[in-house]
Amino acid sequence: MEWKDKFTTPDGYTSDIAVFTITSESNGEYKPPIKKLKIMLIKRSEQDHEGNPNIEAGKWALPGGFVHPDETAFQAAERRLLEETGVDGLRMKHFGVYDSHSRDKRGWIISNAHYVIANEAALKNRQTTYDASDIQLFTMEEALALNLAFDHRIIMDDALWFIKKDMALTTLAKHFLPEEFVLSELQGVLLTVLDDPSISSDAAFFRKAPTLPFIEAVTENGKPKKSNAYSKTPAQLYRFNDFQPIVSVYKNKLKG
Repeated sequence: MEWKDKFTTPDGYTSDIAVFTITSESNGEYKPPIKKLKIMLIKRSEQDHEGNPNIEAGKWALPGGFVHPDETAFQAAERRLLEETGVDGLRMKHFGVYDSHSRDKRGWIISNAHYVIANEAALKNRQTTYDASDIQLFTMEEALALNLAFDHRIIMDDALWFIKKDMALTTLAKHFLPEEFVLSELQGVLLTVLDDPSISSDAAFFRKAPTLPFIEAVTENGKPKKSNAYSKTPAQLYRFNDFQPIVSVYKNKLKG
């Protein structure tokens, strides 16, 4: 008996992609826009491209599909996102492998999970294809209330954890703000993902935020540049600088 005959091999190898964005909705005069974290889902078509009944037909799902023999799982994720949604050029990150024997009715299908957090403008050209009868953006609360395919509820929950980490430990927020912004706009972006009292408390946030090392006050002709777009009283404008935060688990523990 050859060594390969001693082991059970998977019946398929796939890639799935959790695509998140932050949307802006008008909140009235002198108020910053309402920011919401949303995820892009497709509704699986009743039939596949060969006219056969589709597995998990009619359910909402993450974009994704099978990996071809001549490509990597990452390449398959890029290809399937374009094929199923018409969206291309997004920066993906791999975050997990899902290999439960019960996750797919077709057999033991192993999936590589990737996540993206994209600017809303990058998703405006999304469109349905033969694999997707509909494509929509949902808040996480809305998405988790849907009839979801496979184990995509678990994958979405896990992807959200990585999004929270990115928002907390990097300057990801700058991708969802204009080049110059007031602090209430920055607060709104952060609160779409982070449930942190130091951010949700206006008093604490507006006191501490100006000291963040990666933002700086904007000046014009040597004077503070301000805007009254979101308040009757002009507020200071800020912008991100080139500082890149590096978080160390040793920093505070080894002091003194």
